[in-house]
Amino acid sequence: MQTMDTITAIPGGALASPAAARNTGPILEVLKAHLPARGRVLEIAAGSGEHAVAYAGALPGLEWTPSDPSAEARASIAAWAEAADLPNLRPPLALDLLEEASWPEEPFAALVCINMIHISPWAATEGLMRLAGRVLPVGGLLATYGPYREADVPLAPSNAAFDESLKARDPAWGLRDRDDVAAAAKAEGLALTLRVGMHANNLMLLFRRVG
Repeated sequence: MQTMDTITAIPGGALASPAAARNTGPILEVLKAHLPARGRVLEIAAGSGEHAVAYAGALPGLEWTPSDPSAEARASIAAWAEAADLPNLRPPLALDLLEEASWPEEPFAALVCINMIHISPWAATEGLMRLAGRVLPVGGLLATYGPYREADVPLAPSNAAFDESLKARDPAWGLRDRDDVAAAAKAEGLALTLRVGMHANNLMLLFRRVG
């Protein structure tokens, strides 16, 4: 499971992420305002599964499907899901944005991607946008969360240090430029419709499929 967070194993096979504990509530407030009341949501790179359980529980009208390419992550997601026993939380998918053969074919009303874009190669972001263009209907939502570079906003010292640590771990990782991400989305028929400033110098970028 790719992460820069300190992960703790807890009884039952689940993993606990301090970052997920901190950001679950603020992200939920944005999702509540922009997700449809009903429909199918696909979570990309769901990690430990804490977000999936929290959001499926808070948004009972939505059918929430978590996914992650890591078997370790999927085991943790399954453990959290078993403990929560939510009727609208589906089993995790082994979805890898670098392997199109693993992508689902069925449509989704929305995609949610939290803290992945900077902890993956650029090809994963391109894959995310291709997948969104494939499975979202016109007007469908792609919501992303994480740190970004912005040409018109000075980079916070903490984000600059984080970027250096990411690249030290893997040269293919690092904070992405917001405009580059928006351009990759536009190439797949998605428009950046909202930028929401979040805690700890993170952003939520909301995209809608326009064609």
